[in-house]
Amino acid sequence: QVQLVETGGGSVHAGGSLRLSCAASGITYRSYCMAWFRQAPGKEREAVAHLGSSGRTTYADSVKGRFTISRDNAENTLYLQMNSLKPEDTAMYYCAADLGACGYYSDGVWRPRRDFSYWGQGTQVTVSS
Repeated sequence: QVQLVETGGGSVHAGGSLRLSCAASGITYRSYCMAWFRQAPGKEREAVAHLGSSGRTTYADSVKGRFTISRDNAENTLYLQMNSLKPEDTAMYYCAADLGACGYYSDGVWRPRRDFSYWGQGTQVTVSS
């Protein structure tokens, strides 16, 4: 049975940092596309970052240069290092995993995937101004 467990959320002031972790059981990260999503109250879930089995990364424009997605294959753990946090980063953060590519090309543009078979339960990040 696949299980993803996120930890590391919390409350910080704007400009602060947090590192989220997503520990997996039942799958081997190195073979999967991994991603972080977030959802704020009243808003749709949005993709934050993707990490493919090849090591390719994709970031939402809103977090580029501030967030870094990485994984430790030996520990089967996915990370999201979040720096220079802003109040608009406040949301529930979820990790997701699935076999296959992390996206596809459409009209020459890379489209990160949004459908994943496995999801964690989420960890809350709150950034105050």
